Amino acid sequence: MPSFDPRSVPIAGVDAHLPAVPLDAQTPAALRERFARTLDWMPEVVLERSFTDRAPSHAAVLVPIVLRERPTVLLTERTAHLSQHSGQVAFPGGRSDPEDADAAATALREAWEEVGLEARFVEVLGALPTYVTGSAFIITPVVALVQPDCVLRPNPYEVADVFEVPLDFLLDPAHHQRHRLQWEGAEREWFAMPYADGDKERYIWGATAGMLRNFYRFMIAP
Repeated sequence: MPSFDPRSVPIAGVDAHLPAVPLDAQTPAALRERFARTLDWMPEVVLERSFTDRAPSHAAVLVPIVLRERPTVLLTERTAHLSQHSGQVAFPGGRSDPEDADAAATALREAWEEVGLEARFVEVLGALPTYVTGSAFIITPVVALVQPDCVLRPNPYEVADVFEVPLDFLLDPAHHQRHRLQWEGAEREWFAMPYADGDKERYIWGATAGMLRNFYRFMIAP
Protein backbone atom coordinates (compact mmCIF):
# COMPACT_ATOMS: atom_id res chain seq x y z
CA MET A 1 0.00 0.00 0.00
CA PRO A 2 1.19 3.57 -0.60
CA SER A 3 2.16 5.68 2.39
CA PHE A 4 -0.85 7.85 3.24
CA ASP A 5 -2.73 9.34 6.16
CA PRO A 6 -6.01 7.41 6.49
CA ARG A 7 -7.56 10.45 8.19
CA SER A 8 -7.30 12.29 4.87
CA VAL A 9 -9.54 9.80 3.04
CA PRO A 10 -13.15 11.09 2.95
CA ILE A 11 -15.82 9.32 4.97
CA ALA A 12 -18.00 7.25 2.65
CA GLY A 13 -20.65 6.56 5.28
CA VAL A 14 -21.47 6.09 8.96
CA ASP A 15 -23.66 3.24 10.20
CA ALA A 16 -25.75 5.23 12.67
CA HIS A 17 -28.87 3.43 11.40
CA LEU A 18 -27.72 0.16 12.98
CA PRO A 19 -28.56 -0.64 16.63
CA ALA A 20 -25.95 -0.43 19.34
CA VAL A 21 -25.25 -3.46 21.50
CA PRO A 22 -27.35 -3.05 24.69
CA LEU A 23 -25.41 -2.21 27.83
CA ASP A 24 -26.84 -5.21 29.68
CA ALA A 25 -25.22 -7.45 27.05
CA GLN A 26 -21.79 -6.02 27.91
CA THR A 27 -21.58 -7.18 31.52
CA PRO A 28 -19.05 -9.90 32.41
CA ALA A 29 -21.82 -12.45 32.99
CA ALA A 30 -23.51 -11.62 29.68
CA LEU A 31 -20.21 -11.83 27.79
CA ARG A 32 -19.42 -15.22 29.34
CA GLU A 33 -22.89 -16.48 28.44
CA ARG A 34 -22.64 -15.27 24.84
CA PHE A 35 -19.32 -16.99 24.22
CA ALA A 36 -20.68 -20.18 25.78
CA ARG A 37 -23.50 -20.31 23.22
CA THR A 38 -23.42 -21.52 19.62
CA LEU A 39 -24.57 -18.59 17.51
CA ASP A 40 -25.67 -18.52 13.88
CA TRP A 41 -23.89 -15.43 12.60
CA MET A 42 -21.43 -14.32 9.93
CA PRO A 43 -18.47 -11.93 10.29
CA GLU A 44 -18.71 -8.88 8.06
CA VAL A 45 -15.02 -8.28 7.32
CA VAL A 46 -12.80 -11.31 6.77
CA LEU A 47 -10.35 -10.61 3.94
CA GLU A 48 -8.46 -7.50 2.86
CA ARG A 49 -7.12 -7.11 -0.66
CA SER A 50 -3.56 -8.40 -0.67
CA PHE A 51 -0.69 -6.00 -1.30
CA THR A 52 2.18 -8.48 -0.81
CA ASP A 53 3.40 -11.68 -2.40
CA ARG A 54 4.89 -13.16 0.76
CA ALA A 55 3.60 -16.45 2.21
CA PRO A 56 0.73 -16.11 4.71
CA SER A 57 1.58 -16.26 8.43
CA HIS A 58 -0.70 -17.20 11.31
CA ALA A 59 -1.05 -14.71 14.14
CA ALA A 60 -3.33 -13.95 17.08
CA VAL A 61 -4.33 -10.84 18.98
CA LEU A 62 -5.87 -10.39 22.38
CA VAL A 63 -9.07 -8.32 22.55
CA PRO A 64 -8.75 -7.40 26.26
CA ILE A 65 -11.95 -6.17 27.90
CA VAL A 66 -10.94 -4.47 31.15
CA LEU A 67 -13.56 -4.99 33.84
CA ARG A 68 -14.01 -1.42 34.98
CA GLU A 69 -17.36 -0.01 36.10
CA ARG A 70 -17.72 1.01 32.45
CA PRO A 71 -15.88 -1.83 30.64
CA THR A 72 -13.10 -0.78 28.28
CA VAL A 73 -10.98 -2.34 25.55
CA LEU A 74 -7.21 -2.14 25.99
CA LEU A 75 -5.35 -1.04 22.85
CA THR A 76 -1.80 -0.08 21.96
CA GLU A 77 -0.13 2.42 19.67
CA ARG A 78 2.74 0.74 17.86
CA THR A 79 6.11 2.47 17.72
CA ALA A 80 6.98 4.36 14.54
CA HIS A 81 10.07 2.31 13.60
CA LEU A 82 8.40 -1.12 13.32
CA SER A 83 8.37 -2.71 9.86
CA GLN A 84 4.74 -3.84 10.07
CA HIS A 85 1.89 -1.37 10.77
CA SER A 86 4.14 1.17 12.50
CA GLY A 87 2.42 3.93 14.44
CA GLN A 88 -1.01 2.31 14.17
CA VAL A 89 -3.51 1.45 16.87
CA ALA A 90 -3.53 -2.30 17.46
CA PHE A 91 -4.49 -5.05 19.86
CA PRO A 92 -1.64 -6.74 21.71
CA GLY A 93 -0.63 -9.67 19.54
CA GLY A 94 1.61 -11.03 16.85
CA ARG A 95 2.88 -13.98 14.86
CA SER A 96 2.29 -17.50 16.16
CA ASP A 97 5.30 -19.52 17.36
CA PRO A 98 5.58 -23.28 16.81
CA GLU A 99 5.63 -23.72 20.61
CA ASP A 100 2.23 -22.04 21.04
CA ALA A 101 -0.49 -24.59 21.82
CA ASP A 102 -3.23 -22.55 20.12
CA ALA A 103 -4.31 -19.02 19.22
CA ALA A 104 -5.10 -18.18 22.84
CA ALA A 105 -1.56 -19.16 23.83
CA THR A 106 -0.15 -16.90 21.11
CA ALA A 107 -2.34 -13.98 22.18
CA LEU A 108 -1.45 -14.36 25.86
CA ARG A 109 2.28 -14.70 25.13
CA GLU A 110 2.28 -11.66 22.87
CA ALA A 111 0.28 -9.60 25.40
CA TRP A 112 2.89 -10.44 28.02
CA GLU A 113 5.78 -9.58 25.68
CA GLU A 114 4.24 -6.33 24.40
CA VAL A 115 2.52 -4.78 27.41
CA GLY A 116 3.50 -6.98 30.38
CA LEU A 117 -0.04 -8.32 30.89
CA GLU A 118 0.23 -11.42 33.11
CA ALA A 119 -1.98 -14.37 32.20
CA ARG A 120 -3.23 -14.65 35.80
CA PHE A 121 -5.23 -11.45 35.27
CA VAL A 122 -6.85 -12.75 32.06
CA GLU A 123 -9.95 -14.90 31.52
CA VAL A 124 -10.18 -16.08 27.91
CA LEU A 125 -13.78 -16.20 26.67
CA GLY A 126 -13.26 -17.49 23.14
CA ALA A 127 -12.18 -16.55 19.64
CA LEU A 128 -13.76 -14.72 16.72
CA PRO A 129 -13.35 -15.88 13.09
CA THR A 130 -9.98 -15.25 11.48
CA TYR A 131 -9.25 -11.97 9.74
CA VAL A 132 -6.79 -11.96 6.81
CA THR A 133 -4.85 -8.73 6.35
CA GLY A 134 -3.50 -7.30 3.12
CA SER A 135 -0.02 -7.97 4.54
CA ALA A 136 -0.82 -11.73 4.58
CA PHE A 137 -1.40 -12.28 8.29
CA ILE A 138 -4.17 -14.73 9.19
CA ILE A 139 -5.22 -13.29 12.55
CA THR A 140 -7.33 -14.99 15.20
CA PRO A 141 -8.88 -12.45 17.62
CA VAL A 142 -9.02 -13.93 21.14
CA VAL A 143 -11.54 -12.13 23.37
CA ALA A 144 -10.81 -12.03 27.10
CA LEU A 145 -11.80 -10.35 30.33
CA VAL A 146 -9.00 -8.57 32.19
CA GLN A 147 -8.95 -7.66 35.87
CA PRO A 148 -8.54 -3.88 36.31
CA ASP A 149 -5.85 -4.22 39.00
CA CYS A 150 -3.33 -5.64 36.55
CA VAL A 151 -0.04 -3.75 36.27
CA LEU A 152 1.19 -3.20 32.71
CA ARG A 153 4.82 -2.84 31.64
CA PRO A 154 4.80 -1.89 27.95
CA ASN A 155 7.81 -2.90 25.85
CA PRO A 156 9.18 0.46 24.63
CA TYR A 157 10.63 -1.10 21.47
CA GLU A 158 7.18 -2.20 20.24
CA VAL A 159 4.65 -0.03 22.10
CA ALA A 160 4.57 3.76 22.08
CA ASP A 161 1.43 4.04 24.21
CA VAL A 162 -1.27 1.96 25.91
CA PHE A 163 -4.81 3.28 26.32
CA GLU A 164 -8.40 2.17 26.85
CA VAL A 165 -11.58 2.88 24.89
CA PRO A 166 -15.06 2.25 26.37
CA LEU A 167 -16.53 -1.00 25.09
CA ASP A 168 -19.94 0.61 24.56
CA PHE A 169 -18.33 3.21 22.25
CA LEU A 170 -16.83 0.49 20.06
CA LEU A 171 -20.04 -1.56 19.99
CA ASP A 172 -22.12 1.39 18.76
CA PRO A 173 -22.08 1.53 14.92
CA ALA A 174 -22.83 5.26 15.05
CA HIS A 175 -19.05 5.47 15.62
CA HIS A 176 -18.17 3.17 12.70
CA GLN A 177 -17.00 5.16 9.69
CA ARG A 178 -16.60 3.62 6.23
CA HIS A 179 -13.74 4.76 3.99
CA ARG A 180 -12.81 3.88 0.39
CA LEU A 181 -9.64 4.44 -1.62
CA GLN A 182 -8.82 3.68 -5.27
CA TRP A 183 -5.31 2.25 -5.63
CA GLU A 184 -3.77 0.40 -8.58
CA GLY A 185 -7.14 -0.03 -10.26
CA ALA A 186 -8.84 -1.58 -7.23
CA GLU A 187 -11.08 -0.12 -4.55
CA ARG A 188 -9.95 -0.68 -1.00
CA GLU A 189 -12.47 -0.24 1.80
CA TRP A 190 -12.06 -0.14 5.57
CA PHE A 191 -13.69 0.94 8.81
CA ALA A 192 -12.44 3.63 11.18
CA MET A 193 -13.55 4.35 14.75
CA PRO A 194 -11.89 7.60 15.88
CA TYR A 195 -12.08 8.11 19.64
CA ALA A 196 -11.49 11.41 21.45
CA ASP A 197 -9.28 10.58 24.44
CA GLY A 198 -8.81 13.91 26.19
CA ASP A 199 -6.78 16.07 23.81
CA LYS A 200 -5.75 13.03 21.73
CA GLU A 201 -7.57 11.38 18.86
CA ARG A 202 -7.12 7.63 18.96
CA TYR A 203 -7.53 6.70 15.31
CA ILE A 204 -8.64 3.08 15.19
CA TRP A 205 -8.83 1.83 11.61
CA GLY A 206 -7.92 -0.98 9.24
CA ALA A 207 -7.57 -4.50 10.62
CA THR A 208 -8.18 -3.46 14.24
CA ALA A 209 -11.42 -1.68 13.32
CA GLY A 210 -12.41 -4.60 11.07
CA MET A 211 -12.05 -7.09 13.91
CA LEU A 212 -14.01 -4.79 16.22
CA ARG A 213 -16.74 -4.58 13.58
CA ASN A 214 -16.90 -8.39 13.55
CA PHE A 215 -17.08 -8.35 17.35
CA TYR A 216 -20.04 -5.98 17.03
CA ARG A 217 -21.72 -8.40 14.59
CA PHE A 218 -21.10 -11.26 17.01
CA MET A 219 -22.56 -9.32 19.93
CA ILE A 220 -25.67 -8.14 18.06
CA ALA A 221 -26.51 -11.56 16.56
CA PRO A 222 -29.82 -13.01 17.82
